[in-house]
Amino acid sequence: MNPVPDNDNVPILISLNDAAKLTSMSRSMLNRYRSEGRFPVAVELGDRRVAFVRAEVLEWVRAKIGARGAANDNSRASVAV
Repeated sequence: MNPVPDNDNVPILISLNDAAKLTSMSRSMLNRYRSEGRFPVAVELGDRRVAFVRAEVLEWVRAKIGARGAANDNSRASVAV
């Protein structure tokens, strides 16, 4: 039995390791992005424990994919000129 309902109304927290897996990035790269403000803000759970809202990480990934499409469209337009 799943203890957390599978819907968007319940935020699901994931570990740094899970965030790294979802993004295909290393933990050190994620920490660098976090320090630069380029990654979703972590939820502080304890003195040495943080987690991320899964939906925010997935949205960040979607935005990166979308930006790739926009960049490709722009580069094609400039090449066609």
